[in-house]
Formats: sequence, structure tokens, C-alpha cells
Amino acid sequence: MARRGLLALALLLCSLGCALGKDRKYKPGQEVSIWANKVGPFANPTETYQYFNLPFCHPKEGKEYKPEGLGEVLEGDRLVSTPYKLKFKENKENAVLCTQHLGSDDLDQFRDAVAEDYYFQMFIDGLPIWGFIGKVEKLPSKEGEEEREKLSLFTHIHFDVLYNKDRVIQVDISTDPSKTVDITTADKADVDFTYSVSWKETDIPYDRRMDKYARYSFLPQHLEIHWFSIVNSCVTVLLLTGFLATILMRVLKNDFIKYANVRDDEALEDTEETGWKLVHGDVFRFPPNLNLFCAVVGTGTQILVMALMIFALSLLGTYYPYNGGAMLTSVVVFYALTAGIAGYVSAALYKIMGGTNWVRNVLTTTMLFCGPLLAMFSYLNSVAWAYGTTAALPFGTIVIIVIIWALVTFPLTVVGGIMGKNTKAEFNAPCRTTKYPREIPPLPWYRQTVPQMLMAGFLPFSAIYIELYYIFASVWGHKVYTIYSILFIVFIILIIVTAFITIALTYFQLAVEDHRWWWRSIMCGGSTALFIYAYCFYYWYARSDMNGLMQASFYFGYMLMVCYGFFLMLGSVGFRASLAFVRHIYKAIKCE
Repeated sequence: MARRGLLALALLLCSLGCALGKDRKYKPGQEVSIWANKVGPFANPTETYQYFNLPFCHPKEGKEYKPEGLGEVLEGDRLVSTPYKLKFKENKENAVLCTQHLGSDDLDQFRDAVAEDYYFQMFIDGLPIWGFIGKVEKLPSKEGEEEREKLSLFTHIHFDVLYNKDRVIQVDISTDPSKTVDITTADKADVDFTYSVSWKETDIPYDRRMDKYARYSFLPQHLEIHWFSIVNSCVTVLLLTGFLATILMRVLKNDFIKYANVRDDEALEDTEETGWKLVHGDVFRFPPNLNLFCAVVGTGTQILVMALMIFALSLLGTYYPYNGGAMLTSVVVFYALTAGIAGYVSAALYKIMGGTNWVRNVLTTTMLFCGPLLAMFSYLNSVAWAYGTTAALPFGTIVIIVIIWALVTFPLTVVGGIMGKNTKAEFNAPCRTTKYPREIPPLPWYRQTVPQMLMAGFLPFSAIYIELYYIFASVWGHKVYTIYSILFIVFIILIIVTAFITIALTYFQLAVEDHRWWWRSIMCGGSTALFIYAYCFYYWYARSDMNGLMQASFYFGYMLMVCYGFFLMLGSVGFRASLAFVRHIYKAIKCE
């Protein structure tokens, strides 16, 4: 099974490497294919439709659909041939594409598209280009009259193509504002669609041609903001570290010195225990709902490893803008290959803590993330089908994903579970657990779970807040994010801050004689996800122009799943950090 996983990883890396290494060379006069991808309202990046859903000119020889990879389909790409004829190094002026006889229904479609600010996307030699369908102009109105609008349809497209020797380097597209058709009130129209092509030589090397799309991520003012984000995060880490060092460690050091001076059992009996020392007989009492607890830790560990693997590829330069959904492909493949980690960690922890029903544990681990994701996908795919958008996955793609889960994800989880249940490791608690749990004294409201979660999630969220905007603008907008090194630094800071703040809150919880820290450490560690999801609402209403049921469903639905994944990942980090801390402090004192 491990050999299959390594083979799949090798195939993925090979496919990504092949994507990076695509190099098309042309001879003068050789045709350069233009593929149309999709159209949709500019404000709603997920609400995209197939190019020929609008009555554009069709190829005379019939439409041809380009085969697409898994990542391209997941991104909603549907590449189809167009009637545009580009020949290498051959200029064209006002070439007629076709004459379209537009009826009332066709004009209604174009009117809706122009009014909703529709754009189109095409690919020329693997390079993406964008343009708008038309434009809306505000007409002057007399006093007392309603404001009027003029809807104009662009009928001419100009391609500026840069080449270096026998390779295409850059493509730009523009429209001619003097060549438009007024479709505001027309019932029918005969429209001549035309285009022109201009070829120019450049000295930009072929391997730098994608730099244009990443250029805006490296503008000086943007870099300054990114570095400010890192500095802000580092200050947060230093403050937390200083807090732990000066407050926690000073208190703990005094306690340790006090216990070190106690040399005999009689003196120990005379020493009055207070605070966290008083619950030494309950602090290692295993949590309720043990099966679910272990599944959360195992799945969270899997997501953390998967994230680190994706970061590793990104830092190696594997991902670049518009490379055919390589990152989404990586997410699917790495999630499948790391399923064994979730099975092993969950089953091993379950067995160490005394669990016996390992089959139930493996099934819980398998469905803990996949189950909610399947339910969400089923709803969103149904919405996409109802709207007829390219976000709806074809049946064949769904079958492929199901096969990956059935033949890779689930078997690896089972294999990991078998290895975990056969582990020889033991828990070896520093303190003996009493037979009956100690009664927890009444606690003020701010010591309860929800207020503690809010306190725990705020600091980690403040460390990543600035970077979140750029990520959202890339995923839910038309910006490009390529500064993966800075993103990785912010991610590591997020992990560190989460661990530190969870340790601090675990200590405060034990100090008031509340020994139920197991689930609390997961809830507090993962609470940053709640702040991220709250930020989703802020971004929707204040920072974007997204609208409509379809876009809202995809935005809030998939962000809910992303935040759920963050909750599991950071929750497992919080638990691991708290467990190490609790072990350390109780090892340093004498326990019965």
C-alpha cells in the first residue's frame, strides 16, 4: 500500500513537472490555437458558464472540447475551440469572424451579460487572457426623469502577441470602443464580429513569461504590507513567549522549588496542595467520547501534514498562476495519501487510552471530515447544476473522486488503523489517576468553554488577519497570490501562537482546579477557525461585490469546510502542546 502511495506521489510530481516544462515551438504561418474557457459576472468568480452559453460565433468545423485534468475541472475550466485563426507571426486587420443574426432571445442574453459586467476568459498557448462582453454607460437625464443606461456590445477584439524566436511569450487583449453595437432596446440585429492580430518580437525569455501574472504580488507596497503582517505576527509570538516565561514559568518555578525541598513523605503529607497540584489525581483521567476525541486528533494531524506537503511543493516553485489547477490536484492526492496518518494516530491514541472498538474508531476517523464534506458537496453541486454553471462537476469527475477515496483513502486509513491498534506504546502518566473524579468547584462565567475559546482564538487570528485579505482576494476574486514563502512563515507563526495560547489557558484552567482540559485544549486550539469564518462575513459584505444565491452558497459553504479543517488541524496542535506541558509540570512534582 505504501508503494502505491509513493507511486501516486511520483506520478503527481511528474505531471506537475510536465506542466512546468511544456514548451511549444512554432514555425511561421503555423496556427496557434485559441481556446475559450468560460464567461461569468466579474463580481462572482465561482458563477461561471460555458463560453458558448452566449450566442458567440461558433467554429465552422464544429466545437472541440479540450481534455482537462482533475484540477482544471475542479476549478470550473471547460476549454472549447473558437473560430479565431491566429497564425504565427502573421498580422491581421479587421478579419471577419462571422455575422450573427441575433434575435430577441439572443439580445436578451447579451443584455443580461453586459448589465452584470460579464467577462470572458481564453487561453492562447497556455496563456490566459480576459476581456469584457460589453460596457454600460450612464446617459444624461433631465430633471425628474429616471437615470438611463446604454448597453453596448463589443464586436471587435484585438490580440497583441509577443514572441521570442519560435515561442509565444505574452498575449494581451483589447477591445475597440468605436466598434460596438447598441443593444439597449433592440429586438433583433445583424452583428459583424471582427478581430485583429499584431505580432511583436521581445527579448523576454520563455521561462519568464508567467512572471507577468505574478507581478502584482510583488509590488513594493504589497510587499511592505506582507512584511508588516509578519512583523505583527512575530511581535505577537514574542509577547506570548514573554508572558509564558515571566508569568507561568515564575509561578511554576516557585512550585517546583517548594516540592524539591520536601524530602520525605511525612513532610509531603503536611504540605497543603493548592491549584493545579491539587488535581494531580484527575488530570490524566481520559476524556469522555474517547472515540471521537482520538478521531479529531488523528484527522487534524493528517490535515497538518497535508498542509506542510503542499507548502513544500509551493516553496519549490511547483505552483505558478494558471497552471491547470495543480494545487487543487495536490490537495486531492495528498489528502488521499496522508489518510494512513489519520488512521494510525487515531487508532494508536485510542488504544493507548484503553479503547477496544478499533473498527468503530477507524470508521469515525474516515468520515469525520469526508462525511460533512460529502454532504456540503452534494448540496453545492446540486445548486451549480440548477444554475447550469461550470462549477458543477461532471459525473465522470465525481466517479474518479469516489474511486480515489475507495481505493486509496479508505484502505490507507484502515492500514493505518491496524498499525495503530498494534502499537506497543503506553501512556505512562506521571501521576496515578484516582478511582473517583474530584468535584470541580463553581467557576465564574469567563472560565467556561465559550469565553475561553473566544480568548484563545483572538490572538492567533490577529497574527494572520492581514494576510487573510490577500488569500481571500485570490481564492474569491481575480487577484494572484504567489508569495508562498511569506505565507509559510505566517502559517508557522499561527501554529506557534496557537500552541502557546492553548498552553496558557490550560494552565489557568488547572489552576482553578478544573481538570477537564482534554477537550478544552482542542476547542481552544481550534477556535481560531471561528474567527476566520466570522471574517468571511466581513469580507462578503465589506470587501467584495459578490452577490446571488449561487455565489453565496459556494462561498459560505466551502469556507465552512475550510474552517472546519482549520478547527481540526489547530485543535490537534493545541492538544499536543497542552499534553506536553501537562506532562512536564506533573513530572516535576511528587505525586502519589
